[in-house]
Amino acid sequence: MSDTQTLYAAFAAKIDAVLSALEKEAVLPPHTPRDNVSVEPPRDPAHGDLATNAAMVLAKQARTNPRALAEKIVEHLASDPMIESAEIAGPGFINLRLAASNWLAELGAIARLDTRYGRSAMGKGKRVNIEYVSANPTGPMHMGHCRGAVVGDALASLLEYAGHQVTREYYVNDAGAQVQTLARSAHLRYREALGEDIGEIPEGLYPGDYLIPVGKVLAQQHGDRFVGAPESEWLELFRTTAVAAMMDMIRADLALLGIEHDVFASEAELQRAGKPEAAEKWLREHDLVFDGVLEAPKGKTLEDWEQVELPLFRSTRFGDDQDRPIRKSDGSWTYFGADLAYHMQKAESADELIDIWGADHAGTVKRIKAAVAALSEGQGKPIPFDVKLVQMVQLLRGGEPVKMSKRSGNFITIADMVEEVGKDVVRFTMLTRKPEAQMDFDFAKVVEASKDNPVFYVQYAHARIHSTMRKAKAENLAPSDADLGLLGEEELALVKHAAQFPREVEQAARAREPHRIAFYLYDLAAAFHAFWNLGNDDPEKRIILTHNAELTGARLFLASQIGQVIRNGLSLLGVEAVEEL
Repeated sequence: MSDTQTLYAAFAAKIDAVLSALEKEAVLPPHTPRDNVSVEPPRDPAHGDLATNAAMVLAKQARTNPRALAEKIVEHLASDPMIESAEIAGPGFINLRLAASNWLAELGAIARLDTRYGRSAMGKGKRVNIEYVSANPTGPMHMGHCRGAVVGDALASLLEYAGHQVTREYYVNDAGAQVQTLARSAHLRYREALGEDIGEIPEGLYPGDYLIPVGKVLAQQHGDRFVGAPESEWLELFRTTAVAAMMDMIRADLALLGIEHDVFASEAELQRAGKPEAAEKWLREHDLVFDGVLEAPKGKTLEDWEQVELPLFRSTRFGDDQDRPIRKSDGSWTYFGADLAYHMQKAESADELIDIWGADHAGTVKRIKAAVAALSEGQGKPIPFDVKLVQMVQLLRGGEPVKMSKRSGNFITIADMVEEVGKDVVRFTMLTRKPEAQMDFDFAKVVEASKDNPVFYVQYAHARIHSTMRKAKAENLAPSDADLGLLGEEELALVKHAAQFPREVEQAARAREPHRIAFYLYDLAAAFHAFWNLGNDDPEKRIILTHNAELTGARLFLASQIGQVIRNGLSLLGVEAVEEL
């Protein structure tokens, strides 16, 4: 087994070698496809350590029944000293029990690889661009952005951990009506900074206090030059200044969560570079954009609906319910028109694209994926493109909805959350449910010291291990791998949980689901706590036995490696492993 090969991958290679031997023996035809052969832990641990479906899926090619082929496979496995037993179950599954030496060797591998344990070369350096957050630059980051930010950042770390080259990207929507509204709001605060009583913020402008400093900066830079000036003289200048200030605020808010992006791509720059025009030209040449008239909205008649000819993308070819405009009636780009050009820009330097969107964007997924597929295929470089949808989070305090933030004007900011419960609690909690599932974030429960709080439960396991090491040091005892053979079935069961980590990393990376790591860490913590609690009933099962230094050393070594796996997993999620609670 190589330094980075998982125990499970090593045994998958053994099964593969057996199948190759059976091809030489003419039991299987040459070059029999093995894509559907799996080697994984059985659902019920009572059935063994590993199970393979090789006989089930290859029996037809072997022109025999699964049990007969399973017997041939088991004959080869029986002579392997690393396999304690190989048994045929049901119609032809093969269950393997591994020799204890495998698990003790895995403990040694964790110690040897340290922070590298669990890392994988699976990605083979594939370049993956992950776009996440991409909030409009009109104010501070709020809870509507938080979950997607954490999911995207954890996914980026996960894919890097699994051997991909990852670009973390933020798309700055700095063109269009919303940033013009931002500029007008900043102009109001600019007049306020010069002493004008602006009264109530007018409907349609951004009311948050966060624009007060922007107004003051503008007043210092320009004096009263733009107080009564026509909008055409100051709108672009105020837009640029306000967007820059908002992006500084957004970057600072994201930093509170430990999130940094590699690229901030500007929509305004994209349009100045003519990227949407280039995309439209290609789509027209391939009959994917045409000039047409949209159907009247439901409830509208020809009398109250003005028919305007617009350039339309043929999204109905890809399952959409109607073709979609890429330009508005005034010639400016629709969000969809600019977005498809932006995705083509990303594809120029990536092998795969992943977007993290809010669930409210579900309706646009099919059409943007269709447009990107068409453009990338037409340019001779089909790009896999996936969109992960993230549901909103409901904020509670003791089961009651949380009141809004004064700082923002109408929402709870990420800064508010991190200040109250801490970065690690926010990040881990956001990964304790699948992103497509609804989530409640209760400020009281996420800091609760109980088994029902996954953040505490995992952190407590790590802190408990460190506490044990401190106590052992006080007794002049230390972890040692000299007598690992003294470890029994209960200790080996814990090793088996830890040995799942590299496999979990690869599976989570393939599925693009970082929450799997949070689930795994909770299960590993539960296994450690259960092992610890054995000593409450039987003092001889405690980790520290002052009268047995050899067994204590082995158990401390085991606990130390469990701690290492927890640290590696938490680090992957961007969460610090605390040493005491």
